[in-house]
Amino acid sequence: MREFVVSCWNHIMDAEVNPLRHIPDLQVRHMIMQILAFMWSAVFALYIAESIMAFGISAFLHVLLVGAVVVTVGTFKVAETQPWRFGSYHSYGRSRGYVIYRDRKGNPYKVPLDDKDPGGEHE
Repeated sequence: MREFVVSCWNHIMDAEVNPLRHIPDLQVRHMIMQILAFMWSAVFALYIAESIMAFGISAFLHVLLVGAVVVTVGTFKVAETQPWRFGSYHSYGRSRGYVIYRDRKGNPYKVPLDDKDPGGEHE
């Protein structure tokens, strides 16, 4: 039963499994998922609760759910294809006289530090 539920969820919500996978632009896929979520929240609210208030709550929660899924998938895609974007947050010491940064392709390059700059983040 668990496998059936997971399979059904993936066929609806996973952009790599459902038919929307053929749309190359992630933003277009997201917009279509939002429209579908809005439509289904309207159908369920009007059919089950017969209430516009229920529709508003359902639509809002569907937008939140689909938005969270899309942000998560987008973050995973960036981490998979461009892991260098999630570089370290600490700063390097001045003892070397240069700082090593990475370009958009992830290749390192040196940036010399100014001799007159005393360094430190708060000076």
